[in-house]
Amino acid sequence: MLIDFKENNPHERYMLMVQSIIPRPVAWVMTENKGVLNIAPFSYFAPLSSEPPALVVSVGHRPDGTPKDTLHNIRTSQKCVVCIVDNAHFEMMHLSSKSLAAGESEVEYFDIKTENILHDFPPIPKAIKVAYFCTLLQEIDLKGSKTIPIVLQVEHLYLADEIVSQEERGNVLRFSAIARVGRGYASLLENLEAPEIPK
Repeated sequence: MLIDFKENNPHERYMLMVQSIIPRPVAWVMTENKGVLNIAPFSYFAPLSSEPPALVVSVGHRPDGTPKDTLHNIRTSQKCVVCIVDNAHFEMMHLSSKSLAAGESEVEYFDIKTENILHDFPPIPKAIKVAYFCTLLQEIDLKGSKTIPIVLQVEHLYLADEIVSQEERGNVLRFSAIARVGRGYASLLENLEAPEIPK
């Protein structure tokens, strides 16, 4: 079967892409605007570069065409925190995808406990194990798209001490993150040993 994407509508393309590009990491993005905290999950998310250290998160718009709070807040403050979710935060992350009124806080609505790590960035959900503290590097203009990919420069990385072990090859992280798999979620528990690459 060969599918011509020009003959599919955006929803049909979305359903095909999310069921074949798997797993997709979840960026649980915390932003702040005038003291109001916003947190929302995004699975169009990936590491982009190590120099500069950068991530990309694609943020859509509301049905009425206005920017989602995440995009609005990052444009306003130039900052966000991208959290990586484990089982302990899975339910709260999923609930926070609920569409709330503009300016309404998911942190307050769902009573998400937070803690401050860096005073000049938004807080993170309490006991989160991995968090990237980022500044806005640039937006990407996808002609004709309602989705805005935003490139975030990583300024700091927070790692909970219990997931880090020091080995000969450097710091090794042992952490089971939640990923989007199709329309559902999964945690990646099985490690596959890669074969040796011939010299």
